Amino acid sequence: MERYQYLRALITQLLDESPLTSEEVIADVRHLMNVGEEELAFDTMCSWIYEDELSISSNYYERLVSAAQELGTPKSVEKLDELIET
Repeated sequence: MERYQYLRALITQLLDESPLTSEEVIADVRHLMNVGEEELAFDTMCSWIYEDELSISSNYYERLVSAAQELGTPKSVEKLDELIET
């Protein structure tokens, strides 16, 4: 149970600090977490950041990479390095 709570807190923090603005997307990610689909929630969040070409900081990117490793979903962050603001 501790790991589950840790992962939810990790994704929630990243979501709260994400550049996502679509309330529908944010609600979808939260819904996925509420039904125990943390990996899918994280992947959805990352997919929308990439799809919408939202700029991210290098620090935020590194945190996403770290979270992807924690979740075992390294493909979630593929290509997000293209969005790092310079």
